[in-house]
Amino acid sequence: MAQIDLNSDVGESFGRWRLGDDAAILQTVTSANIACGFHAGDPMTIAETARTAVEQDVAIGAHIAYRDLAGFGRRHLECSYEELAADVRYQLGGLASMAAASGARIRYVKPHGALYHAMIAHETHARAVIDTIAAVDDTLPVLLLPGSRGLELAAEAGLRGVAEAFADRNYEPDGTLVSRREPDAVLHDADQVVANMVRLATAGEIVARDGTVLPVDAESICVHGDTDGAVQMAAAVRSGLQEAGVEIRSFVA
Repeated sequence: MAQIDLNSDVGESFGRWRLGDDAAILQTVTSANIACGFHAGDPMTIAETARTAVEQDVAIGAHIAYRDLAGFGRRHLECSYEELAADVRYQLGGLASMAAASGARIRYVKPHGALYHAMIAHETHARAVIDTIAAVDDTLPVLLLPGSRGLELAAEAGLRGVAEAFADRNYEPDGTLVSRREPDAVLHDADQVVANMVRLATAGEIVARDGTVLPVDAESICVHGDTDGAVQMAAAVRSGLQEAGVEIRSFVA
């Protein structure tokens, strides 16, 4: 039986500003990318999200980012290796403490937004992230886009690299995600999304926006929790995969 993980970005509310329905999303996914306070999330939100993940038996992952609350971590920052390494270590330590308070621990790491995309080809930033994770806990897998330089460096450092696909994002023919500046970056048709993810899980393929068929060996599918209809979309993806005979389980289970 084919199996795949479902992950989602959660814990991204900040003070009175609420983003997404984390409680609902955590009933559907198997891995939770919890914001660590740099692109989103405040201590109370992070603690509450960790508790809910534990209650739902969902694996906790550190959703690390550039220090960019104003831009939601979607702007590239030209920081040095040392600066980024310190920021990553700080975020991992903060979430580790919150998870421990709920009787859990960080199970994996997933970079967010601009940092995630930087790790496709930015040597310095990819090395800073991978080196720091390896120094903090070399048992932590790293969730990244297939073909990224970060995955290569993870393998060199002895870390487990986990490739993922995105359910509600459009792809370029080279396997990268369509920029959010483009009108068709995000997919909203649930039937299309479900069909794409069933094809991914059963045939290892994704269709790019120009029709190119891309071979993708992914262990996890990201279903975003902050878009319109996100909860319903995530539930539809899970249901569609199960109906196709795909087992849903965390890649760290």
